[in-house]
Amino acid sequence: MSAEIVEAVKTLGREKGISEEKLMGALEDALLSAYKKQPGAARYARVRMDRDSGDFIVEEFLLPEELEDQLLDEAEEQATGALERRVDPETGEVIIPEAPDIDPGRLSDFEDQIEIRDVTPHDFGRIAAQTAKQVILQRIREAERDMMFEEYRDRVGELITGIVQQSDSRYTLVQLRERVEALLPKSEQVDGERYDHSQRIKAVIKEVSSSTRGPSIIVSRRDPELIKKLFELEVPEIADGLVEITGVAREPGYRSKIAVVSHADGVDPVGACVGPRGSRVRMVVSELRGEKIDIIPYNEEPARFVAKALSPARVREVLVDDTNKQATVIVPDDQLSLAIGREGQNARLAARLTGWRVDIRSETEFAKEEQDSGYGEEEETGGRCAAILGNGRRCPNAALPGSRYCGLDAHQALANKDTDRVGA
Repeated sequence: MSAEIVEAVKTLGREKGISEEKLMGALEDALLSAYKKQPGAARYARVRMDRDSGDFIVEEFLLPEELEDQLLDEAEEQATGALERRVDPETGEVIIPEAPDIDPGRLSDFEDQIEIRDVTPHDFGRIAAQTAKQVILQRIREAERDMMFEEYRDRVGELITGIVQQSDSRYTLVQLRERVEALLPKSEQVDGERYDHSQRIKAVIKEVSSSTRGPSIIVSRRDPELIKKLFELEVPEIADGLVEITGVAREPGYRSKIAVVSHADGVDPVGACVGPRGSRVRMVVSELRGEKIDIIPYNEEPARFVAKALSPARVREVLVDDTNKQATVIVPDDQLSLAIGREGQNARLAARLTGWRVDIRSETEFAKEEQDSGYGEEEETGGRCAAILGNGRRCPNAALPGSRYCGLDAHQALANKDTDRVGA
């Protein structure tokens, strides 16, 4: 039996990457625990296992009375606080803690003062064989959990494909591969989506944490990163770095907007993402169960970027306030509802994508505001900025306190000129 244990330990070390010494130590601890459960077991003992032959013996420590008292006093001092009585919250019973015992490692420091004798039980081989089997199986499970955690902890944000195992009101269990499962919590699911048994779904890894039962892998279908990874899968230009998704604004299950930019001459970023006859974007929409996707060309000029972000609405003009990162967008009257979107969704997504506050006005509404506000010289403080833009219209921004102009440098510079017209 001893030779079999040594061979099992070496095999396990090679296959699972577990230290042989660590496993031998675990076997010794387990055998000691098994020995302690036997009637008449010595109070102070250790199990030693020969690293080559696998033979083991149980040794009893016979402590001098003075040394035992000294080491017990040390153990009590170190356990101060742990010895306090406490009440079981469930039963209400008072729990009296056991007196602390001497650490076996501490006994090794006084081996020159301690008599040691062999007390190995005659039938200990049977106990050892059973214990060794349990320890080895346990260490295999622990090693597999550790390796699984190491494998997945660096994969946060990656796209995975899994098969739905079961689903309830709290979460959906997704099998990634044999003996590896992930959780898709309710908070990471898309409203209206159903996850049926054996259905294949794609998701991104949101979080990986270690637990006693193994690594806990949380995946998401709501995360904006999912759209990025799906386009990377379908669009070779994104995978190769020729086209980049610079931003994603998403309302899961309803609509998303992505901003794309090309890093190569002659490559149309929007066309690359749409694909021949819309084949690429159609595959992404299909995986997202019909979620609409607007693909917007990124532009460093805020006015142009905001105008494109409000697609599919047509924009007549965009007036920007760089200081407050606010854009006033003027659209034809018949485009106002389209620009705002259902329950403000289109405007909300455009604001998230661009990072600008977006105020949408119809042409009629904006013209009326200009007419009502006028350009009177008496408006020395408060009200709208008095600057007249290149298109002949008045700046829509609010004037700074004590000034006729807003916070834009070009407009403030008009205070030293004889005209309110910008660029004159």
